[in-house]
Amino acid sequence: MRLVVAAALTLMLASTTANAAMPERRLTPEEIAGLPQVGGGPGTSGLAGIRTTILSGDPTKAGPYTIALAVPAHTKIAAHTHRDDRASVVVSGEWFFGYGAVADDGKVKALAPGGFYTEPAGEPHFAQTRDKPAVVYISGVGPTDTVYQAAPKP
Repeated sequence: MRLVVAAALTLMLASTTANAAMPERRLTPEEIAGLPQVGGGPGTSGLAGIRTTILSGDPTKAGPYTIALAVPAHTKIAAHTHRDDRASVVVSGEWFFGYGAVADDGKVKALAPGGFYTEPAGEPHFAQTRDKPAVVYISGVGPTDTVYQAAPKP
């Protein structure tokens, strides 16, 4: 299953960046754990407690990138969009993901490790964790951003 997901991410990046050169990079889980982590950054929610690790590329520049998000338990990420198409894989924990301009607990789907989802450019989506933290790998072609949806008027 994970091999299929990895192949899907590779095909997505290859199809959208045929002219961009991606450097070779191999990382063990231990090496990933040793990479610098930041709170927020381009293409992330910017919420306190979420840790971001850049695995490949630079999400602020043109070209492919992959980031890892470590999201604590009981975190809610409001509806938002990104300018680039993104593909994501749940690595650990349980991730609840939904589409729409307003975060709605009833519209999320629980995704366990190996789960896959997409974030089409400009399409609002939201996410949350419940009792378990989650780690999610997100790949796209930068530069990326995060634009939160306007709060609905009463």
